[in-house]
Amino acid sequence: MEGKDLLARARTGSGKTAAYSIPIIQSLLQSTVSEQAVRVLILIPTKELGHQVQQMVRQLTTYCARDIKIADISGQADISAQRPILMEKPDIVVGTPSRVLIHINQKTLCLRESLQVLVIDEADLIFSFGFEDDLKSLLCFSKLPNIYQSYLMSATFNEDVQALKELVLHNPVTLKLEESQLPDSSQLTQYHIQCEEEDKFLLLYTLLKLSLIRGKTIIFVNNVERSYRLKLFLEQFSIPSCVLNSELPVQSRCHIIAQFNRGFYDYIIASDEQALSEAKAKGKKQAGKKKGGKTDKGQDSEYGVSRGIDFQNVSTVLNFDFPLSVDSYIHRAGRTARANNPGVALTFVAHTELSLLKDIEEALGGASSEECVLRPYRFRMEEVEGFRYRCRDAMRSVTKQAIKEARLKEIKEELLNSEKLKTYFEDNPRDFNLLRHDRPLHPAIVKPHLKNVPDYLIPPSLRSIANPLLKKKKRKRMQPGPTSAPSKKFRKTQNPLRTFKYTRGKKRTGAKKKAES
Repeated sequence: MEGKDLLARARTGSGKTAAYSIPIIQSLLQSTVSEQAVRVLILIPTKELGHQVQQMVRQLTTYCARDIKIADISGQADISAQRPILMEKPDIVVGTPSRVLIHINQKTLCLRESLQVLVIDEADLIFSFGFEDDLKSLLCFSKLPNIYQSYLMSATFNEDVQALKELVLHNPVTLKLEESQLPDSSQLTQYHIQCEEEDKFLLLYTLLKLSLIRGKTIIFVNNVERSYRLKLFLEQFSIPSCVLNSELPVQSRCHIIAQFNRGFYDYIIASDEQALSEAKAKGKKQAGKKKGGKTDKGQDSEYGVSRGIDFQNVSTVLNFDFPLSVDSYIHRAGRTARANNPGVALTFVAHTELSLLKDIEEALGGASSEECVLRPYRFRMEEVEGFRYRCRDAMRSVTKQAIKEARLKEIKEELLNSEKLKTYFEDNPRDFNLLRHDRPLHPAIVKPHLKNVPDYLIPPSLRSIANPLLKKKKRKRMQPGPTSAPSKKFRKTQNPLRTFKYTRGKKRTGAKKKAES
C-alpha cells in the first residue's frame, strides 16, 4: 500500500492471486482520479490462469461501491474481437506478454501515461514459456511509464526470477515465507508405487473401479496421446473422464476447469506438456516460434494446467506418468491440499525413474530425514492379478488408429461447442452449463462385459472397503397379509418335492378304474 516494489514467494495454493488483488482493488477504490484509463496490467504465462485471475477479481469486487472493470485479453484468438473491450478502457487488463505487446503495437492499448501497477504472476514460468523477448520489448522500449509499482509473484525462486527481478524491480521488498514447498504430511499425504507400463493401467483400473480412490481426481500424463489412450482405456470399463490438453480450444479448457470445480466431473486426465525441464531447455531456442500462438502440431503454447490453476476440492493427484522435473512434481502435487483442505498425491514410478524419485526426495527434504516424503503405497499386486486379463482385453481395443480417431473427434466436437454455438450459449447460459465434456468417444470396440466387476475377482482384503458397483438381484419380499401361509407359487419355489407327481402311477390308476366300470 506504500507503493514499494514487491517480490513475493509462497507455495502453490496459498492464495497469491488474492494477495496482490486485494491491495490493488483498494488502491483503485481510494483513487481520486476521475478519468477512466488502464491503471493495472497483470501479466500471466497461460490463458487458463488469465481466466482465473479475471474471475478472482470479479468475485472480490462484487459488493464494491464502485464498479471496477477488468478485461482478460489472453483467452481470445481473434485480436479484432478484443478491440471493443479495450476501447472501454478497463481499470485492469490481464494478458500474456505477447498478446499485450501486439495490442500496444497496434495502438489499441496505451499504457504509457496511465499505468500505475504492473504484476507478473507465476514469474518463474514467464521465460520458460518463450516470453523473454516479448517481455524485454515491453519493458525496455518505452512501452510503459517511467514510474510504476511492480509485483513479482512466484512459487519458486530460480534464475529466471532473478533475471526478472533485475529487469523489473527497483529496491524491492522481498517476502519469502519460511515454509516448505508443499504442505506437511498432516495435510498432504504423498505415496509412490513402483510399477512398469502394463502394471500402471492395471493399478489405475483397480484403484478407480474398486473405489480405493474417491472424490475428485486429476490424473497427469506427459503428452496428448497418452491422455486419449487413458481415456479410451477407462471407457472400456464405463469409467467417465474428460481430457484436458493444449489441442482443445481455450474456451473449452476454461469451461472444463469451471465445471470440474463445480463437481460435474470426478476424473480429469490432464497432459502436463509444459514440464519445466523441457521448457527451460527449449524455451530460448523456440522463443521465436512460440510467441503466443500455435505450435506446428496445433498445440497451444500458452497452455498449462499444472501451474497456477486453482482446481478446487481435489482429493487426489495421480501422476500416471512420472513428472520430468522436481518443479513439475511440486506444482502437480500442489493442485491438491490447497488452502486448508487435505489431499493425496500418488505417483507411479518405473524402474528407470528411480533416480528422478531420489531427486524429488532430496528437494523436499526427504534425504535428511529418517522417513521418506513419498511413502511406499502398500499394495499387493498378486491380489489383483485376476484383473490383468481384463486390462489386456481392454488395451487390445485401444490401438493407435483408435487414439487418432478419438483426438480428431474430440477436437471437432469442442470446436463446434466453442465457436459455432458461442452466440447461442450467450443467450442461453443454462444450456451452456449443461454441456458436458466427459461423454464417451467410443472409436474403440467397447466390450459390455467389462463394465461390472464379478464378486469372485475382488480380493478378500479389499471387499470391506471396495464399492464395485455390482448388479445384485433383489429378492421379492412377501406382502404382509391376514394370513402367514405362503402362496402356492411360493411353495413351489421353496419346496419342489411337494409338487412331485409320479405320472406312471396315475395312468395305472386310471386304467384300473376304467376296467372296473
